[in-house]
Amino acid sequence: MTFELTDRAREAFFHQDYSPARRIDGVEIVELRRFNDDGGAITELGRLSEGRHAQLDGFEVRQINYSEVEPGAIKAYHMHRRQTDVWYVPPRDKLLLVLHDCRQGSATEGVTMRLVLGDGNGRLVRIPPGVAHGCANLGTHRAQILYFVDVQFSADPEQTDEGRLPWDFLGAEIWEMVKG
Repeated sequence: MTFELTDRAREAFFHQDYSPARRIDGVEIVELRRFNDDGGAITELGRLSEGRHAQLDGFEVRQINYSEVEPGAIKAYHMHRRQTDVWYVPPRDKLLLVLHDCRQGSATEGVTMRLVLGDGNGRLVRIPPGVAHGCANLGTHRAQILYFVDVQFSADPEQTDEGRLPWDFLGAEIWEMVKG
């Protein structure tokens, strides 16, 4: 059966792009396995030998942090000069992670990535120094983030590795749910 579209539908019609988005140089995604049985589930976040993570070459854990994000909240942007972050969001939560390469001269300078973390999946995301990152809680309950870092935090302005950019640095629309 063939048919013709109305003029209005033909003008608005487009094909969705399913090709993978360009990845920022140094951002690494590790898919994790979740094992479950009648009594519950376990997800192995990594095996460490002398602080080195087996799945993330060269990454040495110096601190482990836990953070919570309220429903609808946007926590953005921050980045580090020396520190690498590795984020994990539990499968029951749903966060939009936005990454933007702020490294002048990088092969992916100016590239932005949007990833959904949690939402039934387990994955680690390695965020290198100089890549601004932030998140929005897309769920209806408080979301959790576990993250591993290779530089210990200091609140001392002379020692801190963390800096911030405005939440709307890439435009407010970056945080909107994609419709369509």
